[in-house]
Amino acid sequence: MRTQAPQPARAARPQAAPAPAGLARRQVHAVAGCYFVASFAALGLPPYLTSILPGLGDPHGRWAGLLYIVPTVFSALGAPLWGHLADRFGRKRLLLRAQLGLSVSFLLAGLANSLPAFALALVLQGFLGGTFAATNGYLAAALEGPGLSRALTLMQGAARAALVAAPILVGALSPWLSPHRQYVVMAVLPLAAAALLARLPEPRRAEPLDTGAAGAGAEQPDERPPTGLRALYLYEFAFVFATIISFPYLIALVEQRVPGMNGTVAGALFALPHLVYLLTAARVHTAVLERPQAALALGFTLVAAGLAGHGPAHSTLTFALARLVLGAGMTLGLVSLSVLAADAARGRRPGRMFGTLELISKGGAVAAGAIAALVNSAFGAGATVLVGTAAALVTAAVSVLSRTRWSH
Repeated sequence: MRTQAPQPARAARPQAAPAPAGLARRQVHAVAGCYFVASFAALGLPPYLTSILPGLGDPHGRWAGLLYIVPTVFSALGAPLWGHLADRFGRKRLLLRAQLGLSVSFLLAGLANSLPAFALALVLQGFLGGTFAATNGYLAAALEGPGLSRALTLMQGAARAALVAAPILVGALSPWLSPHRQYVVMAVLPLAAAALLARLPEPRRAEPLDTGAAGAGAEQPDERPPTGLRALYLYEFAFVFATIISFPYLIALVEQRVPGMNGTVAGALFALPHLVYLLTAARVHTAVLERPQAALALGFTLVAAGLAGHGPAHSTLTFALARLVLGAGMTLGLVSLSVLAADAARGRRPGRMFGTLELISKGGAVAAGAIAALVNSAFGAGATVLVGTAAALVTAAVSVLSRTRWSH
């Protein structure tokens, strides 16, 4: 009796089609460019709040300190929600939403003619923005391992570049266009970023090929447990707190210790650690890829040493040396945290994880700003760097002595 042989290959063919393998390098660079654009306006205009608020009914700029952290607070509050929605409805959609949200909030801020309206626009900027979590969640949905940690390191570089360049450009444009009305111009930047991001694919990781017995060139899945979230969140909070606490009053400290210092030189000292990151982060990533925990402990130690060096500094040279040491510690810490975050994303929903990570990071920044204000009022600008030194030393000791097992 003649029977027709089954044809399993034809039925299985549609299932054998490979998924898109992550993102190309040019696509990752496009995402970094969009992140730079979003960070540019968000980081460049807040330092000029004291010159914006007098035109809105606050002649002495008394609300500048509070309004400075308003976007940060509401970004932290909204990040877990947007991360959860990204996992459910698509990372690309939520990344586009973040860029468009920034554009709308910048436009409202630039058109505001009263202090309450301006404050509301800053609230919307924080809540509707959240490009940090949205960008990292998008990347983590397409990349993993060293590719993801390299991309996260690049995103940090984009933010550092914006932190250096944006205040300079805003200041240069101020004689022709007030910082307040520059918000309207800056609204075009995230809008342009959204137009570019719309051309990028929805991220998907390629599924590993089932080759039966592994061949010589087959990639094996990583069987190591992913980095524990509690440890990652602890170190993220501590690192942000220790580094950010010195930012608000650094210029005042430098001008107090070195009377008559040129404002441009003071600004360059402020930017020096971020320049160190931009110049060395790629090489540091290669060096710490296999040893992120040890590198993170060393990073905390160098941050403590750099901040402590601000204490006895009374010249431009000594401040520059202290800032260089701080920059080395910041670079080691940020790159190591990127490697650990990439490892933690394995097997987890990236939107939710990076949304929570942004909540923790922004919480560290808010805590640093609040404590810096209290310490500065009670003991002066020099005391803020001492608090940062103590926080970094304690965390470095904890990271070494606890011998934390980076697992579930």
